[in-house]
Amino acid sequence: MKDGAGVDDRLQFGALYLTRFAAGFGFATLATLLPTYINLYDPSGLVLGLFYTGFTVAQTAAVVPVAWAGDRYDKRDVLLVGLVLSVLAYASFSLASGSLGLVVARGLQGLGATATGILSLAMVGELAPDDERANRIGRANAFRLAAGVGGALSAGFLYQQYGFDVVYGVLVGLLVVATLGVYGFVERDGTRIRGNPFAGLALNERLLTLTSFRAQYSVAVTLVRSWVLVYAGLEVANGGLGYAALVVGVVAVAEKLTNMLCQPYSGSLSDRYGRALFVFLGGGAYGLVALAVPFTPDIGLALGAPTQVPYLGDLSPAFVPLVVCNGLLGVADSVREPASMALFADEGTDDGGVASSFGIRELVWRPGSVLAPLAAGLLTAGPGIDWVFFLGGAAALSAVATFLGVLSWTHGRGALTEW
Repeated sequence: MKDGAGVDDRLQFGALYLTRFAAGFGFATLATLLPTYINLYDPSGLVLGLFYTGFTVAQTAAVVPVAWAGDRYDKRDVLLVGLVLSVLAYASFSLASGSLGLVVARGLQGLGATATGILSLAMVGELAPDDERANRIGRANAFRLAAGVGGALSAGFLYQQYGFDVVYGVLVGLLVVATLGVYGFVERDGTRIRGNPFAGLALNERLLTLTSFRAQYSVAVTLVRSWVLVYAGLEVANGGLGYAALVVGVVAVAEKLTNMLCQPYSGSLSDRYGRALFVFLGGGAYGLVALAVPFTPDIGLALGAPTQVPYLGDLSPAFVPLVVCNGLLGVADSVREPASMALFADEGTDDGGVASSFGIRELVWRPGSVLAPLAAGLLTAGPGIDWVFFLGGAAALSAVATFLGVLSWTHGRGALTEW
């Protein structure tokens, strides 16, 4: 949004930022509580994977119809449908009484998350000027990450004090407010794209280059982001650190907080200095930090890390190094994410199918994000949870190597700083 933009633009951005906040709050809350569910229901390795895959399978199924509907019809209406689905999803969690019920509720959560994620980003990208796009997307993501901080902390506290029902009551209330905000302040979208925008964008040269990175990188982020919290909360006998839900929430906050603080700034830098470079640097850093996560107990012992933490009690020496590692993962992702999203928004806006462009972005992510949790569940139950992070780190480094190779081969050696 340019300086001097009208009040309507500010209200629209505000309502869309609130939507990102509400969606991020729900996602972080469930990520924090899933280790508690695992300990409660003691699922097999396969069912443990399904806790995560149920969410991503539903997301995968919804990507194409949601993106097509967003370009073909009113984006605001599709976004409102996604918000209503999210309300129903979190209400259903309070009714889940076993592993199967939890998997079904996660599937419904995935449907709502896809619609809110694609459409909120598409509308922010479409409203923003070209030279501020990564910054605006970074701001939208910062709201989502701020909600992640609040969601992770409040989830552990509210669960320990009041149980699951109060947690889901807070989520439903927040999403209802976001729904009313979109309905009241976001203008109807007059853009109508007939036909199938996916067909043209699927052969877009820049998007193909980005997908060479994103298809592999999805494995890294899905494994590492989710399993850092599983590692923190899983019982020691099963290879984890055995931390309580509140401590797991603190670990989660480290990644959300650093990511939130850095995204708007790194987005502005990528607008100025080249977005492909930031994708490359952020992805490589993420892989290196991921490889260090299994060694946090040894690092803590070697450095004499404190084991008495105010309000959290007596913890193992791995706690401080794990918090630092997760914070560094947030920094690395803040470098990559707004730049990557802005590149997809650039191509979609230029070709008249911004929702479909973000749909392709989501679709490319799905195979890795569906298969990775199953692999992680089997690795956790088999050779050990450490191998989840080894696989995740290797996937990130492979992704950046592929991206650099395809980018240089297809677009020339200077493309890394010219995009």
